[in-house]
Amino acid sequence: MAPRPTTFSKRRASLITTRLLAWYALHARDLPWRKTRDPYAIWISEMMLQQTQVQTVIAYYERWMRELPTLASLAGAPLGKVLQLWAGLGYYSRARNLHRAAQIIADKHQGRLPTDHGLLLGLPGIGRYSAGAICSIASNQPTPVLDGNVVRVLTRLQGIREDPKPAPVRESLWAMAELLVRQASSASSAASHACGALNQSLMELGATVCIPANPNCAECPLRACCQARRQGLTSQIPYRTPSQPAQRMHLACFLMESQNRFLVRQKGPGEFNAGLWEFPTLEIKTGAVNPAELVRAHFGFLPDQVEKLGLVRHRITCHQIAIQIFRVQGEPPIQASAATWQWLVFPQLAGLAFSGAHRKILALLEGQKSG
Repeated sequence: MAPRPTTFSKRRASLITTRLLAWYALHARDLPWRKTRDPYAIWISEMMLQQTQVQTVIAYYERWMRELPTLASLAGAPLGKVLQLWAGLGYYSRARNLHRAAQIIADKHQGRLPTDHGLLLGLPGIGRYSAGAICSIASNQPTPVLDGNVVRVLTRLQGIREDPKPAPVRESLWAMAELLVRQASSASSAASHACGALNQSLMELGATVCIPANPNCAECPLRACCQARRQGLTSQIPYRTPSQPAQRMHLACFLMESQNRFLVRQKGPGEFNAGLWEFPTLEIKTGAVNPAELVRAHFGFLPDQVEKLGLVRHRITCHQIAIQIFRVQGEPPIQASAATWQWLVFPQLAGLAFSGAHRKILALLEGQKSG
């Protein structure tokens, strides 16, 4: 294998930057967070966009900005409201970090999101990529970004066949990204926001043209200087670690109903998905399930009636989850309290922050009630 190029020549960097900026000016998607330089709005969008499709994020972002339009409103909001606005995006630690960081900013930074790269890195949930995106897009600083889309563009451009995850390769990619954004900064006036545009052009190219499978090389502004295209290696670059088979989990969820109320619980600190709400749920073995016996064994009473509503499938990282849903008539001997279990009428459930799986369960229950 030929040694991988670890940097761009100045001439090559200039060519790439010029072509990317010209392409982005013509082909950038019209997205709501691209219509502002507000660091807070850019921060929220970047947190939402991590590992989530753009089309999914748009509605969440617009609702968030209606409900929590300023950093002060986020800092002052109850965590439950923050989680409810985030519910469905997954990775709920990001929402908790947003809330915690906003409170730190309100306390230590006069309520203004810092645009100093080092200060941003000191806030919960903000890493090297996020800090680079905020600084470059909000205030045109030459700070690089490196997400999955940018990794794909850069490794294909340079024909890098090595795994991009190990630190030496990763650092060389960061260096390339920094060289490009600094080239954009030196070649354009500050008024053009070339640093933010350059970083967004790399991400945009990876998201829309230089996609993982079957990239649209004919539409790529960098096709003439792409080593992977020239060598016929676009399907092999970037290197991907073979995926591990998903672990299967089988759960039973009980929608316990009494006097038109349903039993739910808010998960406590230290639990997975802390702060989110759930219906009573058990892990079960595969095969036939006796729901009445499960209720008796785990909740201490025999239900008046059990009805199977259906099956919900959900995936979380490396887990494939199958959840059998049962509607249970009867009231278990559970002491409901504000910190643990609560009996709530159906309209109250819609205002709670459920995890993605339990949002699907709630939708199944809603469909049955309206059917």
